[in-house]
Amino acid sequence: MSQESTLQRGLNTRHIRFLALGSAIGTGLFYGSASAIQMAGPSVLIAYIVAGIAIYIVMRALGEMSVHNPVSGSFSHYASKYISPFAGFTTGWTYVFEMIIVALADVTAFGIYMGFWYPDVPRWIWILSLIMFLGGINLIHVKVFGELEFWLSIVKVTAIIAMIIGGFGLMLYGFHSDHGTAVSGLQNLWIHDGFMPNGIGGLIACLSVVVFAFGGIEIIGITAGETAEPKKSIPKAINAVPVRILLFYVLTIFVLMAIFPWNQIGTQGSPFVQIFENLGIGSAATILNIVVISAAVSAINSDVFGAGRMLYGMAQDGQAPKVFTKLSKNGVPWMTVVVMAGVLLIGVVLNYLIPKNIFMIIASIATFATVWVWLMILLSQMGMRRKLSTAEIKALDFPVVGWPYAPAFAVVFMLFVLGIIAYFPDSRPAIYVGAAWLVILWVAYFFKIKPKMNLNQDPKNTSQELETNS
Repeated sequence: MSQESTLQRGLNTRHIRFLALGSAIGTGLFYGSASAIQMAGPSVLIAYIVAGIAIYIVMRALGEMSVHNPVSGSFSHYASKYISPFAGFTTGWTYVFEMIIVALADVTAFGIYMGFWYPDVPRWIWILSLIMFLGGINLIHVKVFGELEFWLSIVKVTAIIAMIIGGFGLMLYGFHSDHGTAVSGLQNLWIHDGFMPNGIGGLIACLSVVVFAFGGIEIIGITAGETAEPKKSIPKAINAVPVRILLFYVLTIFVLMAIFPWNQIGTQGSPFVQIFENLGIGSAATILNIVVISAAVSAINSDVFGAGRMLYGMAQDGQAPKVFTKLSKNGVPWMTVVVMAGVLLIGVVLNYLIPKNIFMIIASIATFATVWVWLMILLSQMGMRRKLSTAEIKALDFPVVGWPYAPAFAVVFMLFVLGIIAYFPDSRPAIYVGAAWLVILWVAYFFKIKPKMNLNQDPKNTSQELETNS
């Protein structure tokens, strides 16, 4: 292994687009959507649209910074530069924390999906096998990783589009289940206690689960250091986000609730698989289980990549152990991959000890971390604008939309989601865990990182080094 190697720019526009897709379209949609539907009923569609708008603004803010200054470590670096070194430290480590927690949710869901075919095999066995496989993939050249992610995402995208088309067909012909208990049609959106059955409270409550579904989409910024043409590929990937949100979230959930009564969608296994199984279309259920497994694998793959590259960038800035800067001859930060795989083994233990309740516990903690990172991205972009001259702002290649009102709306939305997490008893523990995490980071920064930074910046130290080197 060599420390002199550099990250390889082996990802092109095709890889970047599908990497963001792979990270964001995973367990939150294919598994967590059932919980959101139970909370809000058909009005969950409004939650996906509103959250989607806020997240697109976050992505445009990140895109503005990434195109202006493409670096590895991305938003951690931007937070350090445009807010404060402490903000960068907390942002970077919280993103790593987010990816770990999201990946734990994904590996948990993977074990649940495999139970559809092999109900008697312990879940942790599947999870352990997957971690070892993906750890190996991430140690190979970044281009191999990009290709795997591309094809896994192709499977997801093709299946979702096919399901949407098939769903519209079921609606058109008024499909009845074998048991006669479910009838497909638009009326399913309002005949079961109305469009908003649990009132505005249910709609608000589901926002935290909906936001969890979008977690990981910010990985586009992480890829800037390994993108061949960041000024070309990043804007293309980000501008495709609204279409992805409408197609892969809003339209997909709409079709699900139209072809099957929302109040019969359970939370055991993927709702996508359940619906087709309950409609008596067994072959479709089997195919969709393959798809949701591919989605989980794709998302975990992206999570390991994103967290590893963030640790690499932070280590270069002195905000993470220097061991994370070690690269293989293929330009892969191998130590970060090994550590991520090791941490994910926690998922094996958790699924062995508390298999029933682990998913929602993990999801709420991941939502806190996700929202915190997005909030820091927005504040960093605002900080960058304050530091740029009028001429520099006009010269930006990819400026955020609706400045300054759109970023302000997104900031308010993120704070509102944090308030929701704190308000509801089921998600409140995530606030306690998140607060404890931030306190740990505060202690680590002010007692470990900052003294080192001050020592490195000390003029006496610098002069002594110069004398030693002369």
